[in-house]
Amino acid sequence: MEYKIAENKISIFGKDDFNPTHILECGQIFSYKNCGEFYEVFSKDKHAKIFETEKGFEILTDDVRYFENFFDLKTDYGLVKKKLSKFQIMQKPIKFGYGIRILKNDLFEVLISFIVSANNNIKRIQLILGRLREKLGEKKGDYFAFPTREKLLSVDEKFFAEIGAGYRAKYLYNVVRQVDADTLQAWQTLPTEQLRNKLITLSGVGPKVADCVLLFGFGRGDVFPVDTWIEKMYNKFYQPEQNREKIRRNLTDEFGLYSGYAQQYLFYYMRVRGDN
Repeated sequence: MEYKIAENKISIFGKDDFNPTHILECGQIFSYKNCGEFYEVFSKDKHAKIFETEKGFEILTDDVRYFENFFDLKTDYGLVKKKLSKFQIMQKPIKFGYGIRILKNDLFEVLISFIVSANNNIKRIQLILGRLREKLGEKKGDYFAFPTREKLLSVDEKFFAEIGAGYRAKYLYNVVRQVDADTLQAWQTLPTEQLRNKLITLSGVGPKVADCVLLFGFGRGDVFPVDTWIEKMYNKFYQPEQNREKIRRNLTDEFGLYSGYAQQYLFYYMRVRGDN
């Protein structure tokens, strides 16, 4: 995929390997807005707007290098799709979600966001995270930054309950006391299974949340988060199985280092199209 960077703009040429609807609405991020004519996306203290053009897309932002990395623009998704298309089960999902790219979001924000996401729906997750930004984040013109750990440490469990986190309030209160951004970054050197085990020790982090943090925060391609949609997919196209850990292992064995990519195409296809 070709793209060009200017002072406040990234111009993407072509639409085969980049589509903001596919990228932002495939379950990997919650801090975005569909504004009709454009998408608005928020990460850490950064902000970007994405417009479709005749030739492709334009990403308008004050930090082009951050969003070049955020949207993983240097990775050849044409090659990723070519490798995954060898699997019969991937052909329809890839054709449907052709513009998906796995984001490189801020680690600490990903951890907090996916603890909020547990047993939750996207609209409610967005509402909770929006309130978190508005009440604790620094105002940056017409939007709010994701709050720093210091700000999150300054509130009690009741605060998280009041913004709608429900039973997750205690998890959020505890996890910001267990780990910081530097610790998470230091864990980047660990092998995936060892890192997964570390994450599961954190408050509010079960196997599925751990896999989401591994994929969307640490960029580990050898993980396969299993939720209701993936379980449905597996039971329809593979074999009856209720144990999500077995499903996860079987799918990572099948797709290897491309497991995370496969998961995103399959998840998006199942959630939007069902099993048609």
